[in-house]
Amino acid sequence: MNPNKKRLRRTMMFLNAKKPGLIIDPYIYKPDSIMLDLEDAVAEKEKDAARFSLFHALREINYQGIECIVRINGLDTDLWEEDIRCAVAGGADGIRIPKTESPEDVKKVEKAIEEAEQEFGVESGKVLIMAALESAKGVLQALDICQASERLFGIALSGGDYTKDLQTYITGTGIELMGARQQMIIAARAAGVQCFDTVYTDLDDMEGFYKDVETIHMMGFDGKSIINPRQIEPVHKIYTPTNKQIIFAQKVVKEIDEKKKLGIGVFTVDGKMIDIAFYDGAKRTLELAKAAGVLKEEC
Repeated sequence: MNPNKKRLRRTMMFLNAKKPGLIIDPYIYKPDSIMLDLEDAVAEKEKDAARFSLFHALREINYQGIECIVRINGLDTDLWEEDIRCAVAGGADGIRIPKTESPEDVKKVEKAIEEAEQEFGVESGKVLIMAALESAKGVLQALDICQASERLFGIALSGGDYTKDLQTYITGTGIELMGARQQMIIAARAAGVQCFDTVYTDLDDMEGFYKDVETIHMMGFDGKSIINPRQIEPVHKIYTPTNKQIIFAQKVVKEIDEKKKLGIGVFTVDGKMIDIAFYDGAKRTLELAKAAGVLKEEC
């Protein structure tokens, strides 16, 4: 399995691949991933120019360890296959499939990536896949989509198109997204992949953005798509375990490891009843803290 499938992805910042000023140095803002967009952000007549810009950015810019994902054009266009060839040849870490509605969509992209890796001498399996669900049909197919390929590291909600398909709109309350969010996070966890929330487009409403991120964090999402560097710090703050949570997780892991040797299944930590079911959650807290740089790796 590609070790990058499980990497930390709290923030995924969208950037227009056609605009050099945007894609030359986004690493200075320290998002976990960047999304170089060849689809909606790029006008129809500028697709070739965007692809050219993308290839040279991937080849020549040192993104300093930040993951580079490319959003290709839809599978209903004649653009997506060349998008994949360009992204793979340039050295992208992954491909985002827009408007995914079936596992067959994932398999089609997987095949194109495999062919491009072979064509350009890229290590087989290097380029990962994520699938954007943008319709009621896509959301209902979430589990099958999650299980369609070993390359697939996660699914993401695209709220704008999804709400249009539901014949509603983004309200700011989250009510219109509730069903899709719940369905997707359940499917992702069942399949063992990550799950990402949609963008929050009102850049003047940082209070609303903060509440939105708190909601998806409580629901279990791995991270959020963002459109502006201002949105990075609040997401990372919410997703980074507090010192209190880290200390408690360390105690839980230590106690469970010790109690298992003694055949003890239930005990208390700081007055709370604990059993083996708490182990994976505590370990995940510690791994997240390490990935976020607030806890040093053990020697």
